[in-house]
This record gives sequence, C-alpha cells and structure tokens, in this order.
Amino acid sequence: MAENTTKETGTAPVTNGKADVPANDTNGERKRNPRRQRRTRRGGRRQERTRPEFEQKIVAIRRVTRVMGGGRRFSFSVAMVIGDKRGKVGVGVGKAGDTQLAIEKAYRDAKKKMVTVPMNKDQHIAHDVETKYASSEVMIMPAPGRGLVAGSSVRTVLELAGVKDVTAKLLSRSKNKLNNARATVQALEQLNG
Repeated sequence: MAENTTKETGTAPVTNGKADVPANDTNGERKRNPRRQRRTRRGGRRQERTRPEFEQKIVAIRRVTRVMGGGRRFSFSVAMVIGDKRGKVGVGVGKAGDTQLAIEKAYRDAKKKMVTVPMNKDQHIAHDVETKYASSEVMIMPAPGRGLVAGSSVRTVLELAGVKDVTAKLLSRSKNKLNNARATVQALEQLNG
C-alpha cells in the first residue's frame, strides 16, 4: 500500500533517511556541469602558439653581488646560446635585477652577435679548426658517422648551430662555460666552406 501512495503523490521514496534526487530539472531539462560549460565557451581548439625564430639554451646563470654603502645589491647574470639549427648561432650575456629581464637581454645580445657557420648540405664541416679565447682552447674535427661528440657548452653551441658528425675537445682546463661557448663560436667563424 505504501508503494501506491508514493506513486500517486509523486514524492520520492526515502531510503536510509535520504531522498533520491531526480536527475532532471523541473522542466525536464538536464542540469549542466559547470566545468563542461566552461570548456565549450572557450571555442573548442586552442590557437597554435607561433614558434620562436631561434631556439635558446641558458649556458650559465649566476647571482652577482656588489657591496654598496647601505649593504649588498643583488643582480643576475645570464649567458645564453641561440641558434636556428641551420647554420646560425650566437652567444650573448644579459645582466639585470630580475632573471626574466636578464634572459631577455641575453637573447637580444646573442641575436646581435650571430654568426653563420659554413657547412655542406649534410650539415658537416669541411676541416679541423682550433682556437683560443681568453683561457679557453677548443678543437673541432669532422668525424663522419660518429654523431656529435662534445661536452659542456661546446655541445650546446654545436647543437644549436646544427653541425652534425663532429668531435670537439676542450684543450684547456678552463671550466668557464661562457668562455668555452665563445671559443666555439670563434672556431666556427674560422671555417671556410
């Protein structure tokens, strides 16, 4: 008998003290999930982000301190290598109070100091080259079929320049990544196609 009364009155039967809530609204429409609504409002697919002109890698980032009358002042120094992997590469330095600002300055500086590496169609260099910049000494040799064999910031410069099948050797004991990168760029400049 109890079942008949609930059907006639239209109230939901009570189970364990809680009423079952119907999925449909009073008008017979389904309630929308607010998350789903937000997704559809955005317009479906995202716009593709434009790729930057050059790829970039930070070689060294350091916090620099200068002592003033009122105490210490901190700033950041960033060394960066940029390149298009098709023969153009540059090394730049940026200094600012904020890391993001320093990175932007380094990018602009590297763009200003770009060099073009003479390579053949297979992206190989023509001959051995050796150079010295400050206390860093670098030697780069073509090595067909071996891939890119280099370490430290020399590898970064060669990768972003797009050079393939070379072996590079740091002849100095210098650990200065910026000078090693600059020595590599100087060596690549000495190449003749």
